[in-house]
Amino acid sequence: MNPDLERLVQLQRAESELKRVEADREAVPRVRGELAGKLAEERGRLDAARSGLDGCQKARRQHEQGLQDLEAKRSKYKGQLMDVKTNKEYTAMLHEIEGVEREIRVLEDQILSEMERGEALAAEVKREEALYKAVEEQGRRETQALDERDRKLEEEAARLRRERDQVAGTVPEEALALFHRVARLRGSAVAEARDGMCQVCHMKLRLQMYVELKRNEVIVQCPSCSRILYYEPPVPTVAPEP
Repeated sequence: MNPDLERLVQLQRAESELKRVEADREAVPRVRGELAGKLAEERGRLDAARSGLDGCQKARRQHEQGLQDLEAKRSKYKGQLMDVKTNKEYTAMLHEIEGVEREIRVLEDQILSEMERGEALAAEVKREEALYKAVEEQGRRETQALDERDRKLEEEAARLRRERDQVAGTVPEEALALFHRVARLRGSAVAEARDGMCQVCHMKLRLQMYVELKRNEVIVQCPSCSRILYYEPPVPTVAPEP
């Protein structure tokens, strides 16, 4: 293979590998965000469960305070029964006591309902706490693995940059300028020619051009996408021994 063409192929491989590694590194913040979002979502459910339980307990305390007030009022009315002078006053006082007792029964039912709801909410809080801890621990492990992956990708990217720069330093100025010009336009500057066509843009090549570029003796550009073409001879297959 033409030495300049061979270096350009090596340069493209280093560039392509570097882009792949850099793309992998760019995905790291997104994955971090997904982990943080998953934890925040679970935290929101836990906070909602705790808020629901707090509201239930607060309502129960209010009902219990209201019950104490009504019981005190009933005791007061019962004490006043001894002081009434007429049957009419006595009957009126009994009606007051009955009204208070109806309110007491309503509050007792509400307190019982809040107690039952509180038990269910307390169980829900425990479940959400366990789920949050599990998601938090999983997130911690995945974050550690992500940090390690990011570190390795950074090292690999640094190695590939050195390799790319080292190869680029061996390419003649004119060929290197062509490489960068095509890369700016097409994203990649070099493409393999196989089966009579450019393997990137899939342009069918003229037979004479394909025959010539298979020799890899000169730098040939694809008539369609302008990429520098090269030919990779197939690896000969070895027949199994009888």
